[in-house]
Amino acid sequence: MNLPIAEKTQSDKHNYINSAVLERIKELYNLSIPDLIFQAQIIHRENHNPNKIQFCTLSSIKTGSCPEDCHYCPQSAHYKTDVESHNLLSKEKVLEDAQEAKNNGSTRFCMGASWRNLPNGKDFNEVVELIKGVKELDLEVCCTLGMLSEEQALKLKTAGLHTYNHNIDTSPEFYDKIISTRSFDERIQTLQNIQKAGIRVCSGGIIGMGESIEDRQRFIAVLASLNPQPDSVPINALVPIEGTPLADKPLIDPLELVKAVAIARIMLPKAMVRLSAGRRFLSNEAQALCFVAGANSIHTGEKLLTTPNAGLNKDKELLNKLGMQILQ
Repeated sequence: MNLPIAEKTQSDKHNYINSAVLERIKELYNLSIPDLIFQAQIIHRENHNPNKIQFCTLSSIKTGSCPEDCHYCPQSAHYKTDVESHNLLSKEKVLEDAQEAKNNGSTRFCMGASWRNLPNGKDFNEVVELIKGVKELDLEVCCTLGMLSEEQALKLKTAGLHTYNHNIDTSPEFYDKIISTRSFDERIQTLQNIQKAGIRVCSGGIIGMGESIEDRQRFIAVLASLNPQPDSVPINALVPIEGTPLADKPLIDPLELVKAVAIARIMLPKAMVRLSAGRRFLSNEAQALCFVAGANSIHTGEKLLTTPNAGLNKDKELLNKLGMQILQ
């Protein structure tokens, strides 16, 4: 589906959503689950191998003490959580973790750091060296380091960065109810800086934070309206963390996650749709349904940055039960 980017209108104050895209998403959301998954499966099989799942590893190379107030995040300095802060890890430690990830079947290694924006100077230079080192291991190198300038993005591209993750988190309308220290416009500007540098974009969000159905629809509509569309779309379910403002939110209904995955697959046919945070709370059957709906990548390992994850052995056991394989 190649729809043009929406022109600016007064009815959409953020101007990031193509009206035709949004209407299509609303139509899809009203389908029965069987009909929705059927449509998603057709598109999934036209663009991807439905029996293979990419393993990715997301490692926290700098943890905690983040100045942002994202209500879902235990790394925020605004909240008292059990997260232990640490500065940028050594190159030796990061490359050791990357090699272990590769040995366990991951083809992408993503390095996450709890910065508002990537600082210039010593830290920036160390990140450049980490990118070069991970690339030498023949892994797709991904980073999520906060906001980037266009100049910084160009330098990371030169170093060998394959993909940059910068989630939009939710709809433009619900965004400021979750984060006040960074605007939705700044999120989009970073995505544009990444794209201008020729780096592939990974961008998704979280459901289950108290947003409405319309917010979920508009969240996917923003991603589907980007031109070009993201190469990777992580669909996260909120993991309520003690000490954060969203600690008391109930776990999302797994069928809502299935819907989000299926609609993302239909609207972003070429993208890798990544079943990400919250997967630990899903049954094998719910995860299988997400794969059928079009998810073709998971973050594996014991932790997803700082939150517990399903674990490598369980992931391999699940794929074996389903007769599916790790994408190499």
